[in-house]
Amino acid sequence: MARIASFHLVRESRSKIPFVLARLGLDRARLDRVDGLAFWRLLGTGRGNDTGPGADLSRSAVFAVWNEESDLDDFLGTHPIARRWDHAAESWHVRLRSLGGHGRWRGVDPLDGIEKGERGGPVAIITRADVRRSAGRAFGHAAREVDAELHTAAGLIDVVGIGEAPIGRLATFSLWESMDAAKAFAYAMPRHQQVIDQTRAGSWYSEEMFARFEPYGSIGRWDGRDPLARR
Repeated sequence: MARIASFHLVRESRSKIPFVLARLGLDRARLDRVDGLAFWRLLGTGRGNDTGPGADLSRSAVFAVWNEESDLDDFLGTHPIARRWDHAAESWHVRLRSLGGHGRWRGVDPLDGIEKGERGGPVAIITRADVRRSAGRAFGHAAREVDAELHTAAGLIDVVGIGEAPIGRLATFSLWESMDAAKAFAYAMPRHQQVIDQTRAGSWYSEEMFARFEPYGSIGRWDGRDPLARR
């Protein structure tokens, strides 16, 4: 059977922030031993829907690729990490089929073998990059400008900044009403297009990935609601 991917966003109460930070380290060893988990990244998040600099220490995320969908079912139903998520202040989970993309994540192509999705509905997009130290200041300035432009884009459902480190290893997870809406932002928004050209001309990234997905089977709450409900 083909692989599927999943994305998980978990918020704890502010009183549990020390435990959240500890688990960003401790859960790595546990995830390495999960049956059927082919690829995963445990991630911090930005504040609210801000994709620029900053961190929400009460919230974390996981991007995962599963050998079979039943492996994800087993994890969500029985694993201690998933059971802990059930008791978090808020958690949201979505399954993902591939709609294409390119690049690598820490040397791995996580899109390899993922089941193909169907176009025509909402789209989830992950963009991530390892930003070269020499480009850090220019990237930070550009990221703030692109974030402002992003939040004016028609068809954006929601977005969260994610990353493996506060500086340098950064990513976004966004939801769009349609592929056309996502493409309109990517190619029609002037500052975003300028930044794409700048990153290429200046070789800002040592590694990058861009991936599109069909999101399905979402459960839970993201900022108080399921953003994909009834879509």
